[in-house]
Amino acid sequence: MLNNRISLYMAAAALSFLFTVTAGAVEHKNNEQSSNDTYDEDTVIGEVTGYFGKGAEGIAKVVEKAFKDHGRPNGYIKGEEASGAFIVGLRYGDGTLTLKNKGTYKVNWQGPSVGFDVGADASKVFVLVYNLQKLDDIYQRFPAVDGSLYFIGGTSLNYHQSDNIILAPIRLGVGLRFGINVGYMHYTRNMSWNPL
Repeated sequence: MLNNRISLYMAAAALSFLFTVTAGAVEHKNNEQSSNDTYDEDTVIGEVTGYFGKGAEGIAKVVEKAFKDHGRPNGYIKGEEASGAFIVGLRYGDGTLTLKNKGTYKVNWQGPSVGFDVGADASKVFVLVYNLQKLDDIYQRFPAVDGSLYFIGGTSLNYHQSDNIILAPIRLGVGLRFGINVGYMHYTRNMSWNPL
């Protein structure tokens, strides 16, 4: 009877060990796959600084902030936009979406805003894209996340989110614009003058 119990305990311990090793291997494989489908911080900093060029003093800190908040993105958009506001504002832009291991795609965006906001600006924008699994999922409205604006050395960062997908536009602009506002960005396949 005692021998049977010892054998049973040894079998249970062996199964437990095997399960732990297997689960660890699966978890490691998932992490590895995730790393292969996302961009690391050094690569993103290189892409952003190369795109903005000189004058992007706080760019590394802004990228570090995004990585600290949301981790590794699986895509990015390089684009340009123009915006203006007098209480009610409008923003229009276009660019190229690059998804890790999935190619590049043209995207457009436009959106309204309202708030204590006056002025106009033109910007280069680099958008970090998180959790975008299917291309079609970007073509929707992304509300700005309340209290998400960060401003470092002439470069701004804020977050837009819809379900699990997060977009983090990094802007380096030329112009004069003051204030705060709320609104959303509507990403579309084709350019539209309708901001809604």
